Amino acid sequence: MKITILDDYHDTARTLNCYAKLAGHDVTICNDHVQDVNALAARLKDTEVLVLIRERTQIRAPLIGQLGKLKLISQRSVYPHIDIDACTQAGVIVSSSQHADTPSYSTAEFTWALILAGMRQLPQQVASLKAGNWQMGVGATIRGKTLGIYGYGRIGSVVAGYGKAFGMKVLVWAREASRAKARADGYAAAPTKEAFFEACDIISLHMRLVDATRGIVKAGDLARMKTTALLVNTSRAPLIEPDALVDALKSGRPGMAAVDVYEQEPVRDTTHPLLNMNNVVCTPHLGYVTRDEYEVQFTDIFDQIISYAAGNPTNVVNPQVLQSARLRR
Repeated sequence: MKITILDDYHDTARTLNCYAKLAGHDVTICNDHVQDVNALAARLKDTEVLVLIRERTQIRAPLIGQLGKLKLISQRSVYPHIDIDACTQAGVIVSSSQHADTPSYSTAEFTWALILAGMRQLPQQVASLKAGNWQMGVGATIRGKTLGIYGYGRIGSVVAGYGKAFGMKVLVWAREASRAKARADGYAAAPTKEAFFEACDIISLHMRLVDATRGIVKAGDLARMKTTALLVNTSRAPLIEPDALVDALKSGRPGMAAVDVYEQEPVRDTTHPLLNMNNVVCTPHLGYVTRDEYEVQFTDIFDQIISYAAGNPTNVVNPQVLQSARLRR
């Protein structure tokens, strides 16, 4: 089959051990990012299987309608960037492993890198030193402070464990079932969402982006945070109401933020407000970007392709497509 892997910025996929799973297939790897529909359609006109890396490229109806040979989209995690209905109508299977039982240790570790960088102002201190100056401010220790975990799932639970190791008080807010799980694991659950935002010194977001969680963090929630508090987001930007974080940081509640995710990615605009705030640490969606994590993710992605080629598609998110004409031919 003709397989195209999009947005492999650093040409990593072919260097992974699991890449051997695609032996015998005609694989094209794109190292740049293209979002223009016509340019993508020209690039993918002969593609039968499309491999996506997270949400780097939007796959919408205007593009799908031009990809007459496309049979399978294989990726991992959530899929707000894919028009599932358009895929179904076009007879394109979307396979996406949800890795519900597989913690992303790379993201959990990176969350802690951002927590420490934010609380100790590491990027700002480095920039001061490189500019010929010395210390530019005074940071804060985290031991004894309250770490808030919003969303106690496969990543949030790991981040909570790291917080405990640092000597922090861990407070959880999530769905009732997740709060019960947190209590069973020995952590405190906040009595209300309002109390959660008021009590925490650091809040880290760990939720999937689905319709129910889009904009779940409101401007009023942020306004309850301490002026010394840090908000960390290594999950998805749209979990926060549009513009709410920028406005909150300008008003001083919370006092700091560390973000790895943005409404539109990649961010190329150097005037983006978060990139120009001294109380914000910004990174280019690096949470899952490690070779170890890529092995885990691409193993799932390539296994889905192998299953499809064997006539047994797996992790299909639009199962009604399985009887379509495109699948049969």
